[in-house]
Amino acid sequence: MEEDEEEDYMSDLFVNVRQDVRPGLPMVRRMKEAIQKEGKQKEANERNRQKSIKEEEKERRDLVLKSALGNENKGFALLQKMGYKSGQALGKSGEGIIEPIPLNIKTGRSGLGHEELKKRKAEEKLENYRKKLHMRKQANEQATDQFRLRFKTKQEERKMEGDLRKSQRACQQLDMQKDIDVPKETWYWLEPEEEDQNNENDNEDECTSSDISVSEKLHILTAYLREHHFYCIWCGTTYEDAEDLSSNCPGDSAADHD
Repeated sequence: MEEDEEEDYMSDLFVNVRQDVRPGLPMVRRMKEAIQKEGKQKEANERNRQKSIKEEEKERRDLVLKSALGNENKGFALLQKMGYKSGQALGKSGEGIIEPIPLNIKTGRSGLGHEELKKRKAEEKLENYRKKLHMRKQANEQATDQFRLRFKTKQEERKMEGDLRKSQRACQQLDMQKDIDVPKETWYWLEPEEEDQNNENDNEDECTSSDISVSEKLHILTAYLREHHFYCIWCGTTYEDAEDLSSNCPGDSAADHD
């Protein structure tokens, strides 16, 4: 019996009738249909929209400019009477233009020369911006140079203070070898680590009242060592006499020994 026959699950009828029940698929299909409907509605509104006067003028103008000149044009008719043919270049030797000079239609409300003024202002603004960048770069370079100079100065001051302590230590040892118990100046020797409070206050007062810089102290102390002890801190050598010192020592400063 045909009614009792089983359905063929591979038949086209079963495949077409069966619906896809994957989760979320109906929502995606509805979204696609809505987007298509919206696009068609926009196209219909664009076709039915009444164009403005400016748009109509632009369309007519573009249509006329795109079309070639015909015999109804008086200028073209005069050229034809003089032997000109359509598509031929102007000039006796045919080196001129073929198409008419294009029109530069001005649709804005700005006056003549406004575009040039706008361009000039933009160039001035760009030039001012470049100047600011250049000035900022110069300021950064100056700040970097000043930082390097301060860092170098601090390094030189630390080195000079170390040379001064070295000279004070050498002066104290050489003076004591000659049975000198009191330095010529208080700062010629290194200060003792342990002193009474009163002595500390006295030394602070002397340091405060003294306006001699570290470089000046170093120069004075090295000269004292050379004159009285024939000693050069840069060479680290004690010479026999002044003649031996002057003939064998390069100089009385650190630069002379570099």
